[in-house]
Amino acid sequence: MFNGIIFNKGLITNISKRTKGINIFVKSNLKLGNKDIGVSIACDGVCLTLITIKKKIMEFYLSNETVKRSKFKFLKKNDLINLEPPLKYGQKISGHICQGHVDTTGKVLSVKKVDKSYIFDFEINSKERKNIIEKASICINGISLTISKVTKKGFQIWVIPHTYKLTNLARVKKGSLVNIEIDILSKYVKNFFNAKK
Repeated sequence: MFNGIIFNKGLITNISKRTKGINIFVKSNLKLGNKDIGVSIACDGVCLTLITIKKKIMEFYLSNETVKRSKFKFLKKNDLINLEPPLKYGQKISGHICQGHVDTTGKVLSVKKVDKSYIFDFEINSKERKNIIEKASICINGISLTISKVTKKGFQIWVIPHTYKLTNLARVKKGSLVNIEIDILSKYVKNFFNAKK
């Protein structure tokens, strides 16, 4: 489990294709060692299991299902991804509960700078659009953010300078794809009331 507060980024150094998935290699300054093999790391919001680590380069395996649901099907060498280690018991939750289970991808329609902040406009598919609620939390590339406005094609968010600087949103531009995880609590509530109809 994660909370979507990003302090670390990683550089994709290699991508190895397999019959039923891919292995990715990520260089970062996360303080991890062999004792951490098997731990979950949120990589651009996708919960992945650390399988090897050597000289600050972490290796993760992605199944075809994970590749299909995420933007990782278009991943390239030298891409920069957001990294978050799992929450520890007693740790402060500054964002919201994130599982690392990406629902879909979103396409960036525009990025506008307003004063020192940025407005991102996203388009998502109609199936997931029904789950978008104004002022609800949403996880984008593993970052806990708030939906400021629901639009016909998707939604908008505001990003403060601190978040923009610490994450890979500074590299996101019009046409970019992002990983999206809808707030699990809003999905549970919606399913509960739909089941009672």
